Amino acid sequence: MCGFISVYAPDGHDVLEEILDGLLAIQHRGQDAAGVVTWDGDKFHAKKGLGLVREVFSKKHAGRLKGHLGVGHVRYPTVGVGDDIDVQPFWIDFPVGVAMAHNGNVSNFQDLKNKWFPERNVRLASDCDLEAVLYVFARSLFDQQNQAKANGGSRTSAQVTPGDVWSAVREVFATVKGAYSVVGMIAGHGMFAFRDPFGIKPIIMGERTTAEGTSYAVASESVVLDLSGYTGQRDLKAGEAIWIDSKQVVHSEVVGDKPHRPCIFEHVYFARPDSLLDNISVYKTRLRLGDAMAKAWQATGIDVDVVIPVPESARSAAQSMAQALGVPCREGLVKNRYVGRTFIMANTKERRHSVRRKLNPIRLEFEGKRVLLLDDSIVRGNTARELVRMAREKGAKKVYLASYSPPLLHPCPYGIDMSTKREFIARNHSTESLAAELGCDFLLYQDLADMVECAQQGNPMIDRFCTACFDGNYPTGDITGDLLDSIEEERTRARV
Repeated sequence: MCGFISVYAPDGHDVLEEILDGLLAIQHRGQDAAGVVTWDGDKFHAKKGLGLVREVFSKKHAGRLKGHLGVGHVRYPTVGVGDDIDVQPFWIDFPVGVAMAHNGNVSNFQDLKNKWFPERNVRLASDCDLEAVLYVFARSLFDQQNQAKANGGSRTSAQVTPGDVWSAVREVFATVKGAYSVVGMIAGHGMFAFRDPFGIKPIIMGERTTAEGTSYAVASESVVLDLSGYTGQRDLKAGEAIWIDSKQVVHSEVVGDKPHRPCIFEHVYFARPDSLLDNISVYKTRLRLGDAMAKAWQATGIDVDVVIPVPESARSAAQSMAQALGVPCREGLVKNRYVGRTFIMANTKERRHSVRRKLNPIRLEFEGKRVLLLDDSIVRGNTARELVRMAREKGAKKVYLASYSPPLLHPCPYGIDMSTKREFIARNHSTESLAAELGCDFLLYQDLADMVECAQQGNPMIDRFCTACFDGNYPTGDITGDLLDSIEEERTRARV
């Protein structure tokens, strides 16, 4: 999972500061690397590197990264091993000047890299799947310009029309499989964005009018647009493409024709609670998830003295769950905000070592109490096992564990770092045996139907979400066992 923002401001207005502010707002989506590419009307300017936004960029870059059009990205690797060469955004100057960033995953990337591109005498330079999207998109634009010139049309071969962009996006959809939201710019012509045919990955557009003129921005989460004062926000539809031309006229077209299946794990874990995704409040969804968990917990007949959320994602759900149960919600785990999210650590060893560095329990909230720890999910079990152990060390009388999402059982080929079957601790256990494995006195998972209903209440127009990591129903219809094995082998090799 990654995060991006692209800004198209009036001439003479540099967008770097705004892009960096936006990247800081979505730093939670990727802590491996950060990058920005700007266009000043003459050429691209770029700065990319490994690390957090504040580590990659400094004041000296403001003098070089000039331009009224730019795109920024924060990354954690689901494809590639996190080398400098894999850091986004990517750009090319020939045969068409295009810069691009994305959030998601190309499920057929290895086939494209090892077969499709070599058959066309193209060798990809990186292990980042965005490169495949970039070359397919740019090649289509180049071919259309040549065709326009050959046909003797009235426009010059250098012009880019909305139809050119729609055709390029169609070519991407036909060739590049998976789930991805994309933003970018065509040198000297404008800004584009598009969402994968099933709308799995989020992408939001907004506009802002000031005395200087109108600016447009497209980002992974609405919070980025909120912080910069963008109004008129709307989510791109499944398969929709946006083109904002050199005169800042906005064009849109639904290029795909698939049913909308947004990722529900965004609401469970990834997105900030102050974001709206597909017009659904992440915060209110988590409140509803907590209410649903309270009803399920009451059915167990087990009494608790306190609900303690695992920071940060579970805080909203824990508050509503505790209120419904009639018990206090306490911040019993203090988070060190300078340690990254353990879910997106590069390997298991890093995750295990980071738990104690990241979370420290307050003895007074555990000692002598029947404690219910609420987390957003249980993936590999490392965090849950360590938290239960810490709770007992602090004197808890009973330690119960609950997840406000169902058991994670299936690999995600769409851009979440859950690519190997053996990583899911729930696959090999019943709920009872898993509780024993984690060391807790009782374990409760959210019901799948209840989780979906909690999200749907925010926008009844979405009849289904992508819940593949819970139930194995992959909406794109092209995820085979062999493909999952290939992705698993690639991820395992990258972690060695």
